[in-house]
Amino acid sequence: MTGRRAVLAGLAGMVAMSGARGARARIAAAPITIDPGAAMTQGGWLRGRAQPGVLTLDGRPVPVAADGAFLVAFDRDCGAGAELALAPPGAARFVVPLAIAPRAWRIEQVDAPFHPPAMPDAAFLATRKLELARIEAARALQTGAAGWRQHFRWPAQGRISGRFGAQRVYRGTPGTYHSGTDIAGGAGAPITAPADGVVILAAETAFTLEGHLLMIDHGMGLNSALLHCSALLVHEGEVVRQGQEIARIGMTGRATGPHLHWSLRWGEARLDPELFAGA
Repeated sequence: MTGRRAVLAGLAGMVAMSGARGARARIAAAPITIDPGAAMTQGGWLRGRAQPGVLTLDGRPVPVAADGAFLVAFDRDCGAGAELALAPPGAARFVVPLAIAPRAWRIEQVDAPFHPPAMPDAAFLATRKLELARIEAARALQTGAAGWRQHFRWPAQGRISGRFGAQRVYRGTPGTYHSGTDIAGGAGAPITAPADGVVILAAETAFTLEGHLLMIDHGMGLNSALLHCSALLVHEGEVVRQGQEIARIGMTGRATGPHLHWSLRWGEARLDPELFAGA
């Protein structure tokens, strides 16, 4: 049974006990509805609407827009199931069980050192600590952007040279899994905003691994990171629109050739950009 069918089956089972008439009334006024097209898999997402109340995913609060619209997403290592629940004021808690499809992840060999070879370990760790602190501070910003509602577009054109979720091995040294999608475009090729948002980080000084890094908040906890840029064309705090040119492809940071690494996160969940932008 697919994730989408499991959601519908769960909703149907909840209303069946009330009989045909009660079921029709309950479906018409479902506390939670799921939009079509959800990617119910590891690294995937769903959008929907909820009636007033406290919405949670596996017990963690989910932000909900004024019109009831919401987005939730599933980490690369998410388990086989999740629980979407709504606690309406003065009413019983409503639960939708979600079936999350697993995925097989491949191993990728990368011909690059784990960190810059000219930098001693102690210096790398000290620099990296500051970079990570800046990234985490950016992710904590809430800008009120509404790009999360849009169908995302690819930020660059080119061959996909690395896929989300693959285990990376750097010249024999295992690293973390690949947290985004690599697009091998030509050096200096344009990078555009995949959706509306606000620039929350623009690394004018290249980071050790990400190089010139650009981060965009799309709202509701969803943000994009665009790595290895050769040039940044926007600044922190700037509002950007979907399709706007914001940077250029490069190979700054840890990169073996000119390409764009595009990653997406919702809160702490790492997501597959291909599931947002399509083939």
